[in-house]
Amino acid sequence: MNENKSLTRISVNKDYRVLLQEIKQRVYRSQYEALKAVNKELISLYWDIGKMVVGRQEKYGWGKAVVENLARDLQQEFPGILGFSKDNIWRMRKFYLCYGQNQKLAPLVQEISWAKNIVILESCQNDLEREFYIRMTRKLGWSKNVLIHQIDNKTYQKTLINQTNFDKALPIKIRNQAKLAVKDEYTFDFLELGEEHSELELERAMIQKVNRFLVEMGGIFTFMGNQFRLEINGKEFFIDILLYHRRLKCLVAIELKIGEFKPEYAGKMQFYLSALDDLVKMRNENPSIGIILCRDKDRTIVEYALRDSRKPIGVATYRIMTKLPMGLRKELPSPKQVSRLLEEI
Repeated sequence: MNENKSLTRISVNKDYRVLLQEIKQRVYRSQYEALKAVNKELISLYWDIGKMVVGRQEKYGWGKAVVENLARDLQQEFPGILGFSKDNIWRMRKFYLCYGQNQKLAPLVQEISWAKNIVILESCQNDLEREFYIRMTRKLGWSKNVLIHQIDNKTYQKTLINQTNFDKALPIKIRNQAKLAVKDEYTFDFLELGEEHSELELERAMIQKVNRFLVEMGGIFTFMGNQFRLEINGKEFFIDILLYHRRLKCLVAIELKIGEFKPEYAGKMQFYLSALDDLVKMRNENPSIGIILCRDKDRTIVEYALRDSRKPIGVATYRIMTKLPMGLRKELPSPKQVSRLLEEI
């Protein structure tokens, strides 16, 4: 009898914990939806203020004084509400001027915070670049600091000129998403390394600051391990770093090379990816992807090395400081191609 009561209590406790967890998740969802609603209304308010200021200036030829007067009078009328400074009203005006006639971006700006909108508005050079960062911020949940980091490190440009064979080696359903997940160059300025370092030192430095490493890689990876062991016919093989991309639902193998890319690196990566797909990948996951990170690369040699590869591989370089080589700017795809690619984010 006592045993039955004990089992009943265990069952009740278990059911209660499940109930509590379900309610907590529901509360979190409600809080998140409430925050989204507040943000949407705030963006709408600032949009309307910017629109009204622009309209009056165009109609009556008003100059800078109207913004200064508005800031003073609004702060007096609403002393407990932040956001009505002179500088912020100028931002509202610029915000509307930038997006007012853009039917594609106007709805998207409501989905990220005002602070992130301002970072993008003031840091980006054109609408395609702004669209990239708005969509990536929305999809990957970048914080303001992460967004600033990505812009400073030229993530937009470095993503568009990446070298992969994904067009031939991946299913259509994830192809563009995968292309947007690999950059042409990664900046590891947070690593405490000199210009001369070994592959082991590079790997250890990345693992010691794995959170910063994942942010630079794109912010939607899970760390699976370093020196990830594969056993094949009694022989051991080790992948430098193994990640998991949560949206692509695939394993990502990373090989670190402190010198220039060599064609044989692609063959070794194909071997690793074949083994991962057979021995580690779950049945419902997408094919594993490889990223070969080198100190330098010849783009033509990379193109030849990947041309007939059957496994999805990207070849990127890494730097310890932020810089986009001037010579690569001509490699950027056309605005039309960029626009089509951004639709996948």
